[in-house]
Amino acid sequence: MPVTAVGSDKMERKIISVSKKRQITIPLKFFNELNLDSEVECFVENDVIVIRPLHRDTSEFSLEILKDLVSQGFSGDELIKHFEIYSRTIQKSIGTLLEEADQIASDEKRAASFDDVFGSENG
Repeated sequence: MPVTAVGSDKMERKIISVSKKRQITIPLKFFNELNLDSEVECFVENDVIVIRPLHRDTSEFSLEILKDLVSQGFSGDELIKHFEIYSRTIQKSIGTLLEEADQIASDEKRAASFDDVFGSENG
């Protein structure tokens, strides 16, 4: 496998095939090294395709969850218990929303219109 020096680091490279359906197979060593799962994030940056692990971070809601629970009077072990419950619920909900957004982006699902959500002014 070719190894390319980049600065003081060595970068391992592998030539891979692209199928007629534009599919590639990520080498097992790279897959394992990056601890990849069933989805990756892919984008183009400076004429380079970047494929990296997908981390759907829901931790930004942690502070808001804690503020809400404290305002409800929870503290100590009870606060921790409720925080875990709320966090799991939020993570599942966000995961569902992101999956739906991915389906809409790939034309697998139709996006709801304003009228679908709020109803028609005429009806």
